[in-house]
Amino acid sequence: MSQTQPDTPPSLYAAREPVFPRRVSGAFRNMKWVIMAITLGIYYLTPWIRWDRGPNLPDQAVLVDLAHRRFYFFWIEIWPHEFYFVAGLLVMAGLGLFLFTSALGRVWCGYACPQTVWTDLFILVERWVEGDRNARLRLHRQKKWDARKVRLRAIKFVLWFLIALATGGAWVFYFTDAPQLAMDLVTLNAHPVAYSTMLILTATTFFFGGIAREQICIYACPWPRIQAAMMDEDTLTIGYRHWRGEPRGKLRGKKAQAADAAPQGDCIDCMACVNVCPMGIDIRDGQQMECITCGLCIDACDDVMAKIGKPRGLIDYLALTDETAEQAGKPPKSVWKHIFRPRTILYTTLWASVGLALLVALFIRPVIELTVAPVRNPTYVLLSDGTIRNTYDVRLRNKNGDERPFKITIAGNDDLAVRLEGVEGQTVIVPADTMSLQRVYVTAPKGTEASLAERVNFRIWVEDTSNGDRASKDTIFNGKGN
Repeated sequence: MSQTQPDTPPSLYAAREPVFPRRVSGAFRNMKWVIMAITLGIYYLTPWIRWDRGPNLPDQAVLVDLAHRRFYFFWIEIWPHEFYFVAGLLVMAGLGLFLFTSALGRVWCGYACPQTVWTDLFILVERWVEGDRNARLRLHRQKKWDARKVRLRAIKFVLWFLIALATGGAWVFYFTDAPQLAMDLVTLNAHPVAYSTMLILTATTFFFGGIAREQICIYACPWPRIQAAMMDEDTLTIGYRHWRGEPRGKLRGKKAQAADAAPQGDCIDCMACVNVCPMGIDIRDGQQMECITCGLCIDACDDVMAKIGKPRGLIDYLALTDETAEQAGKPPKSVWKHIFRPRTILYTTLWASVGLALLVALFIRPVIELTVAPVRNPTYVLLSDGTIRNTYDVRLRNKNGDERPFKITIAGNDDLAVRLEGVEGQTVIVPADTMSLQRVYVTAPKGTEASLAERVNFRIWVEDTSNGDRASKDTIFNGKGN
């Protein structure tokens, strides 16, 4: 008796078929070129911009100085305790992303996302070396590695590597003086951390932008999976007017149309929208998670419609409410009604509020600051003449570009007197753009109310005697308590 073998379950794995987008021209493609040039220009050139802050401060316009724990952005300097400015900018970035997604879908992904920008650049190089879509497809499917295929692939990979190396190099320039680091890198005198960071970023840029491409957007990026929460039926996103394009059919002449009474839509199934898509999807199948709303399919379809004498807009930015209205023969809403609606107005208000709060905090922040830490071991010292002495560690922050004289005084109780350790008088010189630690002694003579009380409140004042700027902190003086 024969035994039948159980059916082998079908494999759920499908080998990736590389996507080779065809070259296209049009308004959206031109917009992508402009945005790519601007964003790449900002990234690569910003570390080389100089900004004069004075002789004691770095002259790089944008610098993340980890060694001295500073962040410089043109005329703005952020100290470690002011990290709330960075947090506020991140909140603004998140709200901005929500705003643009709710209004126009995944326009960030399609135009300004670093993965999209560098992938566009790598595809541009690939097209320049290997040719347009059909030529690249033939080269990819060619099994034999002849001299031509080896030469083209070698040229492409070398150019990709140079772009990736420039990308990794530009990143490390943000963390130290760019000209000096560039010289150190060339002469092999840079810190090993710089070389290792460049190596990692070069490898990831080469792989993400040249090899993985759309796979990063589909499988690694979380945004496609959460964007639906930011969108509604009034969000403008790319769609296919199927009520106008279906049923599809090849382009027919007038005689063929007259002989065949069957209706035919505007879509001639030329596959132009699919061939230009960097994600390799067919927008005519409806909205899909993979779509980054880059608009290239619109450019391709509009070009075909113009050639066959049909109205443009078979593929276009439209909302679900427009789809319903147009199928019913009604005109769609204006673009502004889609953009300005309660959800987007709320996001805009929140975004502007956070930005305004950051600006106010930036302009009212003091240029001198202090923190006071009482030394608790012991809480007080009884001197030989009966005087009670408390000790404090006072940290003075001078945010100016030159050294300043800071005078330390106390107020709030006439029984107390102040003395600075290692300094004659009450004035200490604080270097430019630094925090200085100064030990301060506060005393109360024997028999005074402050010396006999358990606790006395007072205030430590710091004054920049060169311009009159002042700052203060409240603290407590500990007496004998009897």
